[in-house]
Amino acid sequence: MSARIRVVVVDDEALIRGGLRLLIDREDDLELVGEAGDGAAGVELIRRCRPDVALLDIRMPGVDGLAALRAIAGDPELRRTRVVVVTTFESDENVFAALAAGAAGFLLKDAEPAELVRAIRVVAGGEALLSPSVTRRVIARFGGMGGPPVALDQLTEREREVAAWVATGRSNDEIAAELAVSPATVRTHVGRAMVKVNARDRAQLAVMAIRAGLAVR
Repeated sequence: MSARIRVVVVDDEALIRGGLRLLIDREDDLELVGEAGDGAAGVELIRRCRPDVALLDIRMPGVDGLAALRAIAGDPELRRTRVVVVTTFESDENVFAALAAGAAGFLLKDAEPAELVRAIRVVAGGEALLSPSVTRRVIARFGGMGGPPVALDQLTEREREVAAWVATGRSNDEIAAELAVSPATVRTHVGRAMVKVNARDRAQLAVMAIRAGLAVR
């Protein structure tokens, strides 16, 4: 990742794009490298610009945000691009579908500007971003959807415990405080768990843990 975090905005509303542009432009460590008004153009733009972070709306004409997200997540050349879904629609189905499709974070459009900026920095740093209130609802609705996938059987007891905490949306520092270990130790366990279950990122690991009923409640 470059010294400045390179960002792309994909949203069909010009007003929203303009607001996000102003927000990004005033931050010294962020750089807006492109905008698109629909999912198809957004995927093309992201493939061309290879941004660190893409802010993506869900509901757009033509190719919607979820379809665009799946295309981005399924492209090996875009593994370094992290997607934050920014939308007005906070349904449980949208949240879980976005995470399952490969989103690294989920935010509402009425979030405070500081929260949006933090989300960009958090996911660019390799963490997942999901508000605790949304996380609790997703766990309550989708947790335990069948037995644990075979892949999770490969995890050690400690890795399963850390994966459960990752599913709550906590950062490495927060998990470390809960488990009374160092953030570096948590980072190691998270990394090993992701490799073992072939998770694209922390958000995908969180989805796997929620589906397996591992999430801390």
